[in-house]
Amino acid sequence: MFGLNALKTLIPAIIAIISVASTVDAHGYSQEVILGTVKHTGSLPYQDPYMSPYPDRIIRKIPSNGPVEDPSLIDVQCNGYAAAGWKTAPSSIVGKIKAGDTIKFHWTDWADSHKGPIITYMARAPSDITKWEPGTAPVWFKIDHSGKSADGKWAATDKLYETNHIYTVRIPPKLQAGQYLIRHEIIALHGAFNFPGAQFYPGCVQVQVEGTGTAFPSKSSLVSFPGAYNASTPGILFDIYSDQSLAYPIPGPPVWTGGN
Repeated sequence: MFGLNALKTLIPAIIAIISVASTVDAHGYSQEVILGTVKHTGSLPYQDPYMSPYPDRIIRKIPSNGPVEDPSLIDVQCNGYAAAGWKTAPSSIVGKIKAGDTIKFHWTDWADSHKGPIITYMARAPSDITKWEPGTAPVWFKIDHSGKSADGKWAATDKLYETNHIYTVRIPPKLQAGQYLIRHEIIALHGAFNFPGAQFYPGCVQVQVEGTGTAFPSKSSLVSFPGAYNASTPGILFDIYSDQSLAYPIPGPPVWTGGN
């Protein structure tokens, strides 16, 4: 039998083989979002490029079902592959959701090896969101996260399977109205015992939040992408194999609940 150290050495090679043999099964993205009760098709990287004209979606377009592997790149913000000239961009479509309502993210099939957290952020657009890109400014606040529960269940595998690949997030009820990007991601940790190793699967949804609330987080709680995560961030470097009883530190700032 393999010892723990030998197994760790073999894991990256095994993952690489599996990824090549079954790319679609190993990776994923949000194929649909539901704002309140209204369904919207997500960015479909294996369909949209073959349509004419290229369809605008509520989720800013993504290049594939694969991960971003370097959190220092702009790709980690809303997905993309900037080094190859492929950068995500604003869409002309803006969905509507009321403060306090839920947004449901319907993920494609997700490999049981890709254990990790599910995290959701928001950023308020200072102007027309169909033309706005956050850049590296600290504009993001966290509204939801789920990692590993006390019984050892992971958000991105066990809990996602229990809900048929749908993850639900509530918009803070007192959040001030305006146009927002909702950044929703899974971080897969199967290779995160070394850095770089964690895999990031982000996507950004354009929405108009409606309501009468006036709440908004303080500047000190805002983070940037890239910038929120690095090699030493707790939860980005994490060995899910060494001791499965270990608590998992979800990366990023605390969840902002809007005064609730």
